[in-house]
Amino acid sequence: MGGAAGTAVRESLALLFPSPTGSFPATIFVINVVGSFALGFLLETLALAGPETGRRRSVRILLGTGVLGGFTTYSAYSVASAVLVAAHPGVAVVYALVSLVVGVAVAGAGVALAARAGPGRGMRGAGHAVGPGDTGSDS
Repeated sequence: MGGAAGTAVRESLALLFPSPTGSFPATIFVINVVGSFALGFLLETLALAGPETGRRRSVRILLGTGVLGGFTTYSAYSVASAVLVAAHPGVAVVYALVSLVVGVAVAGAGVALAARAGPGRGMRGAGHAVGPGDTGSDS
């Protein structure tokens, strides 16, 4: 269900804001950047909340794998790159590299923001396990 929802949103945006054939696929690029940030934020938020069991696992599968997996797809990235290779190889290389670098950077930004705002304020990386009901403070 999550994948269908994410795919529907992505396709709707691609139809509403089409990129001309052979040009930089800006809509797919923005979708992938937004989705990468959201996925980084979601996964770090869930990790800081405790072990991946029960509801947290269901949320990760529904939102992370499902909605965001359908929203940001490797296939859309690959097809856009392949279409560009035929018409504009230079643009294709720029698109592929920029998408990868920016995607990783914004996923990292999502993780950092979640760590700063979430339970324990990023204490997970300092060897402190944040559990249910734990505020992350040492007092």
